[in-house]
Amino acid sequence: MQPWQQLKLVEGGTVPEASPRGTYLLIADALRKAVDKEVDGATLPSESSLMEAYNVSRNTIRRALKVLEAEKLITSVPGAAWRVANKPVRPLVDRMTDLIDDDSLGVGDTYPSEMQLSERFGASRTAVRRALAQMEGAGLLTVIHGKGRTICALPARPQGT
Repeated sequence: MQPWQQLKLVEGGTVPEASPRGTYLLIADALRKAVDKEVDGATLPSESSLMEAYNVSRNTIRRALKVLEAEKLITSVPGAAWRVANKPVRPLVDRMTDLIDDDSLGVGDTYPSEMQLSERFGASRTAVRRALAQMEGAGLLTVIHGKGRTICALPARPQGT
């Protein structure tokens, strides 16, 4: 059983009607205990699942998640999920740029499709499209209609690497 499935706020597993401390802080405490048991990179349940588990509004769940994010215990991966973060997650555009070196791609080679990138990085197509647009704006990729994206320049590497 996952730690998320064992979360309890008070006896009986429900949120108290009114809390002088703030319901979102009680939820944040319960999530904090579960996050401590998880490994780096583990995905938290969706906001919808947490809403059902605690019988509270999305805003209350978001406030609780923001508390943990401020404490650097979790991080939001746009288009994907909230993840346990013992170390920061590199931006998607940086990871996608590194793919050029990782896969030994050169100028003129075809860059992977949006679907392949979504699966490889565990990100939504929207997040992938945003990163691709940044790469196109930086002059790394160009779109050839009917053919896909092609590498038109290699990423600059810092001196000494």
